[in-house]
Amino acid sequence: MSAGERLIVAVQKKGRLAEGGFDLIKRAGVKLAYGKDELLRKAENVALDLMLIRDDDIPSFVASGACDYGIVGENVLYEAQSRTERLQSLEIVLKLGFARCSLKLAAPKDGPIKTVEDLQGRSIATSYPGLTAKFLAERGVEAEMVEMGGSVEVAPRMGVADAICDLVSTGATLEANGLGAFETVLDSEAVLVRRSDVAPAKAVIADLLTERFKGVIASRQTKYILLNAPRDRLEEVRAILPGNDAPTVAPVVGREDVVAVHAVCTEEVFWSTLEKLKSVGARSILVMPIEKMMA
Repeated sequence: MSAGERLIVAVQKKGRLAEGGFDLIKRAGVKLAYGKDELLRKAENVALDLMLIRDDDIPSFVASGACDYGIVGENVLYEAQSRTERLQSLEIVLKLGFARCSLKLAAPKDGPIKTVEDLQGRSIATSYPGLTAKFLAERGVEAEMVEMGGSVEVAPRMGVADAICDLVSTGATLEANGLGAFETVLDSEAVLVRRSDVAPAKAVIADLLTERFKGVIASRQTKYILLNAPRDRLEEVRAILPGNDAPTVAPVVGREDVVAVHAVCTEEVFWSTLEKLKSVGARSILVMPIEKMMA
């Protein structure tokens, strides 16, 4: 296959989004060749090239045709689209389930700003002025945007702005700076995006890759449970199993009163789930990850 027929996917060069993207691609069975080129990584077993660039540049590279697809955070995509009209044509193909975070409004805990309405006429420090301004406009609130490239959380303490709008994962940074979040502007995660005019030959490769991604995501969220249960309490066990409609039930050798239950659970399995199963008589409960899955 010629170089022009190879699918080009933009991936963040380094950082949390890059780690998740490379892990997803590896789990999808793509074998990457190693070389000296720091911009391009070629796949050996799929007609696929990865272009390694800054996350802020990924929407522009995809929209311009330099790349066909891209793995980028929703926060980066929507901020770029809020600033540049030509990026509106980018389509989200799939949410990828990693690099989750939230864009939140926050202000000093001991200050007067407690709600979105309290921001009227105030100043807000943020690296996402487009998203923040759009959110406030929808609420009928006018505020001054103070655009910052980093260290947004120190702005109120330094007198640069009255409040902030910044990405939050654990909230520890806000707490360390005496800030409290009071509104979520956007819940974000990594997404697979594309431009609308991908060539047919490349679209075939992209569809294959997307289906594999779906399988990887499904397997991450799914667990395989095996247990033994009293035959007369099978319905109770079935009701407790998360996200499972039809477990496989098999006889246990030498036991008429006990059956073996195998189930693929599409929801998270907590310790409390196992405790509930045990309370209705289930024993020898095993929970195992699923490496690959395809519907």
